[in-house]
Amino acid sequence: MDLIPSFQVDHTKLVPGIYVSRIDTIGNEFATTFDIRMKTPNVEPAIHPNAMHSIEHVVATFLRNDPEWKDKVIYWGPMGCLTGCYLIMKGKPTPQEILPLMIRAFEYCRDYDDVIPGALPVNCGNYLLHDLQIAKYESKLFVDVLKTKPCFDYPTSQRIETEKGLTFFDS
Repeated sequence: MDLIPSFQVDHTKLVPGIYVSRIDTIGNEFATTFDIRMKTPNVEPAIHPNAMHSIEHVVATFLRNDPEWKDKVIYWGPMGCLTGCYLIMKGKPTPQEILPLMIRAFEYCRDYDDVIPGALPVNCGNYLLHDLQIAKYESKLFVDVLKTKPCFDYPTSQRIETEKGLTFFDS
């Protein structure tokens, strides 16, 4: 099977930032998946699952209530590797266009000091898996990156074919 595009990104050179992971066509419409990368993969520790769960709840609530962008948000959720989140939006906005939104969303999470939205047994499938304080800390770190040195271009891997016909990925 072919390696899916997100696994063709050179994770040894990937740094925190906002990247276009893919653009899908649905009829005449587009859906853009953003890689909101908060940590350097395989270098920095991953975000603790409890903190990531809290980031998911707080930032999702912010995004779905943002007056300018709420109607364009399709999905917000964590990556399995816990180094960032995926944001799926209607249309083809660029990373640079959503940068101010991401700064506001993570500032909101950094400054959030209330009950985590939807963190009750009736609303959440694992309501005890939260840590708002670490979520706030991780959000602060990411806001600092977004404000000082955001990255928008993926490093990619290339498929190499050897003389024996073997293929592999190399950066």
